[in-house]
Amino acid sequence: MIVYNMCAYRKKDGFYRKAKEEGYRSRAVYKLKQIDERFNIFRKGDIVVDLGAAPGSWSQYAVERVGEDNVMAIDLQRIRDIDGVTVYRADVTDEVEMQRMAIIAGEVNVVISDMAPDITGNYSMDHARSIYLARSALDFCGRVLKEGGVFVVKVFQGEDFKNFLDELEKFFYSVRCHSPKASRDSSSEMYVIAKGFKGMPQKD
Repeated sequence: MIVYNMCAYRKKDGFYRKAKEEGYRSRAVYKLKQIDERFNIFRKGDIVVDLGAAPGSWSQYAVERVGEDNVMAIDLQRIRDIDGVTVYRADVTDEVEMQRMAIIAGEVNVVISDMAPDITGNYSMDHARSIYLARSALDFCGRVLKEGGVFVVKVFQGEDFKNFLDELEKFFYSVRCHSPKASRDSSSEMYVIAKGFKGMPQKD
């Protein structure tokens, strides 16, 4: 019954249908598109890293905006090849693996992350795990992001959300929050757009 209801919901979901029609791998692409249209995330020629990229719709959009061979997609799950995108399989929370990814990536202009934890139904736990993933993405920014660079990350709202924003404000000149129209009304997700990277201390 649950599967049926989800299928029925998808059929009514305009963004889901639009993604299928336009050849994107998930409806999440329109969240990034709406963020980009409002905050001007990408410029032609930018080097972009997409963390937790599976199934790949954010990378599909990014490569359209910045050009082929300028996007690196990373996920622990397997991602089918995307034209113009370099795909790596790695655990974003594994420091050794992400050190290797940082060496491969070099300096980049934009880091994007639509990562979310496996939902347990325990809101506090899900929020804490979301913050952990967001901080892992921020650590990666410290390794690769150029001065003035941009970081876009999804976070579930909760008790640690404000502390995470305060942390970002130490390392970026501008930190904004946004809920795209493509986000479902029932979702607690919020996207944070941090621009003007100042740099951050490297871990020993």
